[in-house]
This record gives sequence, C-alpha cells and structure tokens, in this order.
Amino acid sequence: MSSPNKAGYRFGTFQGVYVPSVLTILGVIMYLRLGWVLGNLGLTETLLVVLLASSITFITGLSLAALATNMTVGGGGVYYIISRSLGLEPGAAIGLPLYLAQALGIAFYVSGFAESLAAVLPGLEPRQIAVITLIVLTGLAALSADLALKSQFLILALIAASLVSFFLGASAPADPTLPLPAETAPAPLGFWAVFAVFFPAVTGIESGIAMSGDLKRPSRALPIGTISAVLTGLVVYLAIPIFLHRCVADAGLLRTDPMVMQKVARWGDLVVAGVWAASLSSAMGSLLGAPRTLQALARDRVVPAFLGKGYGRGNDPRMASAASFGLALA
Repeated sequence: MSSPNKAGYRFGTFQGVYVPSVLTILGVIMYLRLGWVLGNLGLTETLLVVLLASSITFITGLSLAALATNMTVGGGGVYYIISRSLGLEPGAAIGLPLYLAQALGIAFYVSGFAESLAAVLPGLEPRQIAVITLIVLTGLAALSADLALKSQFLILALIAASLVSFFLGASAPADPTLPLPAETAPAPLGFWAVFAVFFPAVTGIESGIAMSGDLKRPSRALPIGTISAVLTGLVVYLAIPIFLHRCVADAGLLRTDPMVMQKVARWGDLVVAGVWAASLSSAMGSLLGAPRTLQALARDRVVPAFLGKGYGRGNDPRMASAASFGLALA
C-alpha cells in the first residue's frame, strides 16, 4: 500500500469539505422532487422521510469522524479509508465501482444541466451544450483544485439566493390543467417508493471526503465539515416542505409540476439559476472526486500506475482527470 500523499493542497474545513458536501446535498432533487415528495405523502410523512434519510447520512458521518480521528487519512477519500480499514482487496472491490459511479455521474449531471438549459434556450442543442460544459469543467478541475473549489463559492451564492427568493415568495398560482380527471391523475405513491427517490439527495458527503488528500488537517476537517453539511441540509430540507405546505394547497400540483418552487418564489428566475448551479456543482464535485479515487487506486497498483501521476504544487491528478473525461464524454 502506498503511504499517504504529503504533497497537495492545504484546504481548510470550509473550502475543502463543507462547501463541496453541502453543494452536493442541496442539489437538483431539492428543486425538482421535494414538492413531489410533499404531494405524494403530505407534510408529516415528508418530514419523516427527511429525518430518516438525514439520520442515515448523519450516522455514516459519525462513523467517518471516528475513522478520520483514529488514522492518518491520505488521498482517495472513501476508497482510501476503506482500504486502510478493511484491507486492499476489499478496498479495491469497492473502489473500482465507486470510481465508475463517480465518473458516470459526471455525464448525468452535465446532461441534466444541458437539457435544462436547452429547455430555456430552444435554439441550443443539448449534446453540444453538454460537451462544451464537460470540457470547461474538466479543464478547470484538472488545472487547479483550488480554482475549481473557489468557483464553487459562486455556485453556493446562487443556491443561497434561490432559497432566499423561494422563502420570500407567496402562494403558487392555480394551474388551469388541475385538478386532472380521476382516470389520468397520478395516484400518490407509498412511503418507501418516495423515500427511495428522495434518499440520494442527502448522500452528498462523499464529495467532501474525496478531497481528503488535499486537506490541511483531515482529522479535524472531515468530521466537522461533513457533520456541518449534513445538519445544514437537514435544516433546509425541513424548512422547504413546511413553507411549500403553507403556499400550495393542491397536492396534485405538487405531484405534477417539478418547477413548483419557481412558481412560489418571488423571483422565479433565481430558482432556475439555482437548478443550473446545483447541476454544475454536482458535476464539479464528481470531476474533483473521481480522478482522486482513480489516482489512489493507481498508487496502490490496482489500476495502471501512470494514472496515479500528479502534477504541479497541488499534485493534481491530470492523467486520472483525462481518463474520467473520456469516460464521461463517451
């Protein structure tokens, strides 16, 4: 096994862990599916879904805190922690599919951004938007993680502005297509089906953990940043359905209109900007995390060693970034 990498950036708790984690937690599911959850379950069960899902992530964060404070954490995030706790073989068995999930996630996030942008600007072709976006984000992530994470501050500001606009809003206008005829109206789904759709929204702590090799004090930054991000997400995810319940009385509208938050918000365009920002932040989180997982796998000789080469003062994984770019592009 390789020793923890001493080269790299020296990020603190806020920039290195909290911001990537909270931006992934406050993602597109918050904008497009939280109203749907409320429309299917009602307020009480929606709050129960949020509490249950966040509790699972919180307990996982506590386990991470215990590991991070009792071992030397190097680059590779979740893969590094598992491989040093359970051994290289179990670590590699988890690390390889973890990397593939992260790399393929880049394509999904970029495609989601491209589709939503093309819906607003019909003259643009989604595939071209996706390719251009992927090239720009990959170049930013490969050039400097510091620059990439600083760009996340702008995304955080956009998401915060969209939430302020939402909570300053009023009742959603009536939709003339509702109520739908009984034979065509979608029936409400059950608790566990809705829980399965919502749960990925609160699992974004991996984005912060992926920066483990670039932290000044991982044993302090990982627990504090991760737990703080989970609690921030919990507060936001509890507040939104409570406010939506007060503003939108029609459960059918909540179930059928994914942009109901835009209609409630005082400045709806800010919510649209928030959806784009959430997609881009998730893509950037994957573009930072996937190459670092692959770099750690290469340094343990699980994959070809040339993929583990680092560049510059921050030991940026540019070869691993190129491989991740190729997979996402394909």
